[in-house]
Amino acid sequence: MKKTLLATAVVGLLSVSSAHAATVLGFKVGADYWQADTTNTFNDDSGVAHSFNDDSSQGSVWIAVEHPLPFVPNVKIRENRLESSAGIANADFNFNGHNFTGATSVTNDLSNTDFVLYYEILDNDLVSVDLGAAYKLMNGSLRISDAGHPEEVNIDSGIVMGYASAQVGMIGLGLFGFADVMLGLDESNVYDYGAGLGWQFDGLAVDTSVRVGYREFNFDVNNFSGVSQNTQFSGAFAGVELVF
Repeated sequence: MKKTLLATAVVGLLSVSSAHAATVLGFKVGADYWQADTTNTFNDDSGVAHSFNDDSSQGSVWIAVEHPLPFVPNVKIRENRLESSAGIANADFNFNGHNFTGATSVTNDLSNTDFVLYYEILDNDLVSVDLGAAYKLMNGSLRISDAGHPEEVNIDSGIVMGYASAQVGMIGLGLFGFADVMLGLDESNVYDYGAGLGWQFDGLAVDTSVRVGYREFNFDVNNFSGVSQNTQFSGAFAGVELVF
């Protein structure tokens, strides 16, 4: 009985998503500029935490493809460039088998690529809702160096995440509110969300949206690609999206 109910629910969800799918093939491309405050904590070889802060600009670019094919999810790929660096005075710890002493610099590169598969559950002029799953592939590194000796550990594992996006518009004004959320499933303390306001300008061939808001990326992991750290990027962003 439970299996029957589950199968019915899945079919129902796919039927709803199919009913609200795009009627023609469409493309979205966009980019965000993000002024983020960053707090970093990483563990040395003994498990002792070391912290540093940074305030620097970050960025994201993305492309999405939406289509009318039933039961086939839409696709979005987003590239996130995230990096913070600072100096640590009077260091005295071991990292990756090397003893760091004195003035030490740290660069934490948490750049990643999001591969998102999603269904349009609702899609009208007032409300749109997307639900799906994502795979966040990390392609960064943690690099620590003192006078003449760098140590670098690649952060290149992936995270399975749930994905949801919603937009509520004001008909006739072009103004809308939006929220995008990604929550880690196998790494429950990793999340990436943004929320804000946007303005859409309709064109003959291309619709343009200007967006502003707040975004936060939290990366709290234990022995992820051999590194334990708790890092958070948070701050205001502004961007633009083109819909073809």
